[in-house]
Amino acid sequence: MGLNDTPSSERVHIGFFGRRNAGKSSVVNAVTGQELAVVSDTLGTTTDPVMKAMEILPMGPVVIIDTPGFDDEGALGEQRVKKTKQVLNRADCAVLVTDCTQPQGECEEQLISVFKEKNIPYIIARNKCDLLEKLPTENIPDNEIYISAAEKTGINSLREKIAALTSSGDDTRQLAGDLVNEGDFAVLVVPIDSAAPKGRLILPQQQVIRDLLEASACPLVVKETELKTALSGLSKKPALVITDSQAFGKVNADTPPDIKLTSFSILMARYKGFLDTAVKGVKAIDTLKDGDTVLISEGCTHHRQCGDIGTVKLPNWLKKHTGKDLVIRTTSGRDFPEDLEGIALCIHCGGCMLGGREMMYRMKCAEDQNVPFTNYGTAIAHMHGILKRSLEVFPYLYAQL
Repeated sequence: MGLNDTPSSERVHIGFFGRRNAGKSSVVNAVTGQELAVVSDTLGTTTDPVMKAMEILPMGPVVIIDTPGFDDEGALGEQRVKKTKQVLNRADCAVLVTDCTQPQGECEEQLISVFKEKNIPYIIARNKCDLLEKLPTENIPDNEIYISAAEKTGINSLREKIAALTSSGDDTRQLAGDLVNEGDFAVLVVPIDSAAPKGRLILPQQQVIRDLLEASACPLVVKETELKTALSGLSKKPALVITDSQAFGKVNADTPPDIKLTSFSILMARYKGFLDTAVKGVKAIDTLKDGDTVLISEGCTHHRQCGDIGTVKLPNWLKKHTGKDLVIRTTSGRDFPEDLEGIALCIHCGGCMLGGREMMYRMKCAEDQNVPFTNYGTAIAHMHGILKRSLEVFPYLYAQL
């Protein structure tokens, strides 16, 4: 992904669902204008969810997801259905593709029930209307449309319906731009070590820089070893220092107490909507007992380096801080477990690679099972004794500590 590309986490995720051979893949290809999905008359051609980031007018940047038939059968079919349900956890909108020459049945009703249960807006695209003798024109609900993927009938109207359904209006969320004023300096501390991606910055760092520039602030990017020099050389005191959580301890020591300090991970947790939960959940670190299991989850997959934060640094900090013999379980990518039985605490990354719906789903999984849920930056700040300082930029949270 280039620096100018919209990250997948910031794109609207549109899932296409339905029974086998309803024409889902043909509809996906028609909507996208590409041969994105394999089309065949054979039942069950799509065996795994197919995801593709693209630009589609009038929707803009989206991720299109083509799913296996929801009525698949047998042991393999059960796995496909399970994957389909997992897709729903990150879908912002669902398109239920039906064969309008066939009656709507239990499969469609079950999918609609799941859409409603997960509060996912949906459209019913009644495909193969070219095979009907007469096209219905009366009493058609607003969220239904008759289309033909084969003849491209109604495809533009379907796109417009999807766009209307996924329009979020005025999204005023900001990572850091609301924490500074025009002309303010903001110092960003970015360690360059063996785990840093060669030749580029990680996504939260890119996004924070962009957000500060849009706020007409002046971001200054330095390594943790140059922070003192940078602060002493500035013509005026910076409004904010933002650090990678791994360098929290050193950056805290090198940043004067009259300068506000926080981390990329804490900012991302607020942006994704779960910082309040993370602050409440972090207190569970101090109640961990010998034998407790801590789940450390990352939303992305990457090559594990020596000194990796999720598998090495966080477990070491936890054991040192608590003095307890803990069981550490780690997951990455899409492998977040729905069943959290036996988990005493979940520590999640900031979720920069996950859409807002999927991040909130993971948080809700923990809440529903009474499992404390926090994130990397909040946990690291707490274990370094600087959580209160790192939340000073958010007075409403600061007052709760």
